Amino acid sequence: MSRTNLLIILCVLSSLFYWYAGSEASVFKPYIKPELLDALLIFQGKNFFKGYISAVITALFIHADLTHLVGNMIFLFVFGNTLEKELGAKKVVAAFMVGGVSSFMAGILFYGMETMMLGASAAIFTLTAIAMLTKPLKFSWLFFMPLGLVAIIYFLYNVAAVLYTAGGSIGYEAHIFGFLVGFPMGVRWSRGLWKRNLLIAVVLLIIYSVVVSFFSTGLVQLQVLSR
Repeated sequence: MSRTNLLIILCVLSSLFYWYAGSEASVFKPYIKPELLDALLIFQGKNFFKGYISAVITALFIHADLTHLVGNMIFLFVFGNTLEKELGAKKVVAAFMVGGVSSFMAGILFYGMETMMLGASAAIFTLTAIAMLTKPLKFSWLFFMPLGLVAIIYFLYNVAAVLYTAGGSIGYEAHIFGFLVGFPMGVRWSRGLWKRNLLIAVVLLIIYSVVVSFFSTGLVQLQVLSR
């Protein structure tokens, strides 16, 4: 079994455990208070500096809800397994951990000491940056587009979310930070081809934008004509 798939299993099992342990039906409820459970498993700046250091790792594998979990696992499955075949399991796991842990720590600057952070999103963003610079033309039938295009679209979406203050409970700044952490790794592991691969991703984005614009304009014109 690939290390990426093992990471996915850990995410699923950890999330299920956290959801159950925090529920009313949990057998742990009489023994572990919700605040202690969160301090042990979910990253929070103030708790980290109080000594709950392990949470910077455990929080990577725990997700807020089923939608959060499924969405992240799809990205992790595609990008992680692609990179594992290209670079090897050790590099993928190392990038995942470094990107996730450093993004949590950086999140203190973005969100403050009180905000609780969880999920593998930023760690996966690290993998997307590496994929963009090493395997931009690798086609994903799940996303139905090359991985370089998926990576750059998702990165720009998060940049736009920050610029236009999308807000909510999604850590867009941490996602961007995770992507930037992955960029030098992608440069190092691209065998000197990162400039070419980055250009490929940009060209794919331009082509995609032109195609989307063309079909969007055509749809608008058809709607006008049908009235």
